[in-house]
Amino acid sequence: MRAKVVAVANQKGGVGKTTTAVNLSSCLAHYGQETLIIDMDSQSNATSGLGVEKEKVKHTIYEVLLRKASIEDILLPTELDWLDLIPANVDLIGAEVELVAAVSRETRLRKALDGLNNIYSYIILDCPPSLGLLTVNSLTAADSVIIPIQCEYYALEGLGQLLETLRLVRENLNPKLEIEGVLLTMYDARVALSSQVLGEVSRFFKEAVYQTRIPRNVRLAEAPGFGKPVILYSKGSKGAQAYLSLTREFLRRNGIIIEEESESQISWR
Repeated sequence: MRAKVVAVANQKGGVGKTTTAVNLSSCLAHYGQETLIIDMDSQSNATSGLGVEKEKVKHTIYEVLLRKASIEDILLPTELDWLDLIPANVDLIGAEVELVAAVSRETRLRKALDGLNNIYSYIILDCPPSLGLLTVNSLTAADSVIIPIQCEYYALEGLGQLLETLRLVRENLNPKLEIEGVLLTMYDARVALSSQVLGEVSRFFKEAVYQTRIPRNVRLAEAPGFGKPVILYSKGSKGAQAYLSLTREFLRRNGIIIEEESESQISWR
């Protein structure tokens, strides 16, 4: 069965994009879904957030995009069974420039993923906070996109540019691309602003908005510093439970029903 490829994208920084990519991937693996996360951001926070020292990584997605390595040859295991990583490091900065004059520059990632379709159920792409060639490659390769939105003033500011990019990618490169869902992050039900943003986002995106909202949570913020997804760092925390809930909702939208779990064993390598 062909893998479903989901890009996590928003050109605004600090909205919980990498946090969502890492923790959605980890929770999918926790629920027994063969999952791959690809770090498409030169900051490589998804790589370090899964316990891989980016300074020591020999081969990254950079070489794949420049056709210097096969994607199958740079897969790395993570602590979680069912979750693999294709890492990034600072070399990826050069890819934006080097791809400008390249043949079929927008489809490099899509073609590279062809060999992985029968290995994974889900491939999650952590996009950079920009709308350059790396994000365009991700959107061209993706079946759908998750858009994290922080609960702050001007939450929808700049989203018009992202939606225009999605439209252009659909028209010119990837007609099947759709919005998988819109996720509210750093949500606090006690604060009026969060409710206002929820109302605004719901009016704009309607049923695409996930019912699950990701709260501000100390454990969630701490986990990347320990190189762990939050379900391995603090499974009982509100942040971990929110991402488990999001993953169940994500799977339910994709036709897979997972019952709300009691305490269960997480397997890891």
